[in-house]
Amino acid sequence: MNATTSLLLVDDDRDLLKATAQTLDLAGFSVTSRTSALEALSSLERDYAGVVVSDIRMPAMDGLEFFERIRSIDPDIPVILMTGHGDIPMAVVAIQAGVYDFMTKPFAADRLVQCVRRAAEKRKLVLENRRLREAVQDEDQGDVTLLGQTPVMQRLRNTIRQIADTDVDVLLTGETGTGKEVVASLLHRWSSRSKGNFVALNCGALPEQILESELFGHETGAFTGAQKRRVGRIEHSSGGTLFLDEIESMPPVSQIQMLRVLEMREVTPLGTNEVRPVDLRVIAAAKVDLGNPQERRDFREDLYYRLNVVSLFIPPLRERRDDVPLLFRFFCQRAAKRFNREVPPLTISLNRHLQDHTWPGNVRELNHFAERFVLGLETLTHDTLMPEAEVMDRSGTLPDRMAKIEAELIREALQANDGDVKRTIEALGIPRKTFYDKLQRHGISRATFVNGS
Repeated sequence: MNATTSLLLVDDDRDLLKATAQTLDLAGFSVTSRTSALEALSSLERDYAGVVVSDIRMPAMDGLEFFERIRSIDPDIPVILMTGHGDIPMAVVAIQAGVYDFMTKPFAADRLVQCVRRAAEKRKLVLENRRLREAVQDEDQGDVTLLGQTPVMQRLRNTIRQIADTDVDVLLTGETGTGKEVVASLLHRWSSRSKGNFVALNCGALPEQILESELFGHETGAFTGAQKRRVGRIEHSSGGTLFLDEIESMPPVSQIQMLRVLEMREVTPLGTNEVRPVDLRVIAAAKVDLGNPQERRDFREDLYYRLNVVSLFIPPLRERRDDVPLLFRFFCQRAAKRFNREVPPLTISLNRHLQDHTWPGNVRELNHFAERFVLGLETLTHDTLMPEAEVMDRSGTLPDRMAKIEAELIREALQANDGDVKRTIEALGIPRKTFYDKLQRHGISRATFVNGS
């Protein structure tokens, strides 16, 4: 666990407080110890990036009242309560009210550490997704494309944060619909260049003659039809960011000119010999692997290496399937607001389709599917969306097939209960520990199914 992960520990028993703090400190947490709930409240705010661990029986304010006060600050802060054997009925009430978990004294140190780690991971994901949702209030495609709790998306967001303000040129690769322009936009917005222009150009959408003028600009009379001076996209992006989409489609002549721009940081508009310096950052995107000569074809190798200072791969949706329910919920809510409709109830067949479909169009396809679903234009039936071969996979050994069925049943129960642990384990009829063991075994993220996480 990262040492910067915060943990607020509250217990009026000073000896136990010190021992527990030592245990959690050795596990890598940044522990703040408090002997009263009233004192601890001053350390909390809405976006507190950590976990609260508190005793239940304390003077002035007990753990349950403390939890209610925390919930009024931020209902998503994970709270773990420590209880004595006689407090178990009270702990059950707390779990029903939304407490993340409770530990019965005396408890094993490892069990507390593991519980806190799970809670800290959930808190981290909640805060990341909250930040991303707040960044898309203008309701364009926005950062929602990067919503997700899978490790690959966490790494991608962290990398974007790390390189956004470094001013290096970046090469993005990924399939159509994965959100390459969204990543480019984030790199611009999270950098010191955010006050400058973000200029996007699709290199595959314009003929060669027009592309040259669009990139470099022209003077009046530079060619037939050039009736007035035009500032090119490169010059217009000076001080900001130039995003070149589908750069693999750039004509060879333009590639040579672009290589010089990247090396010299200057442009010469058509119809003039004047050289104009530009303060440039280029983010290029390609649907193919430009590092592979067979896929690169006639794209210049030297231009590829010049662009490839930092390379980011945007994963397709099929490689982050656990993010699909979260994205689908968000798109449905947005579509419902846009079309002034209620979101239809989510069914088991819908959940199976979300999990089983390969989404070749990626996030863009999922968004359109959600819009049709809200409009009532998608009728999910086993005949149309789930062929028999997909309903029951008969390949593999019996244990493998049983494991697939078990994982699907767990996902269905989580979906039906919005990720609520208590209701889910009641529906499945298994103990809490067994439930968490199975989540880990099948690689299922419970937080994916929690509304608002």
